[in-house]
Amino acid sequence: MEKAKLEELKKIANCKDISALKRGVNLQYTNDLSKLSKLEEIDRVKNRVLKYIVYKKRTETEIRNKFKNEFDENIFEDVIENLKELGYINDTSYIDRAVNEFMALKNMSIKEMKYKLLNKGINKNIIDDYFSDNYEILREFETKSAVNIFTKKSSNMELLDIKLFLRKKGYMEESIKDAEHIYIRD
Repeated sequence: MEKAKLEELKKIANCKDISALKRGVNLQYTNDLSKLSKLEEIDRVKNRVLKYIVYKKRTETEIRNKFKNEFDENIFEDVIENLKELGYINDTSYIDRAVNEFMALKNMSIKEMKYKLLNKGINKNIIDDYFSDNYEILREFETKSAVNIFTKKSSNMELLDIKLFLRKKGYMEESIKDAEHIYIRD
């Protein structure tokens, strides 16, 4: 231990330029400070993004658009990747929540749901995978929605006009036919 201290003192004594020695110490201190400031910046970015996500669930594209030019790009990418790993940003779970919300609150066709999700910036392949995995449930929902529309619109529209309305809204022909049969039967 004393030998190491002695060697260090010899280096300092042999150093002709004390300011160079000080610069070396300052460089180490500066590196530590830059690491600390980077960590603080990452923390600040993460907090801002988390506040935005917690307020209302968002897609990755919505988050990227919101904070497009606000932060250092590398730091922002690191934060996005970290939040994805932690599950705070997950477009598949966003689709599941959004579809469940659509089904609980509105009469919609499958095509309308897809369109709304595409407008949120979600990748088309992720949407298509979700809809193909849940096709039966969504098809049943679309038929029920069409029946509801037949019921609501039948007092002031002809059946043919209702079917045209449903086609314009993106309802599949099978759903329209099934809904018409259910409506007529009931």
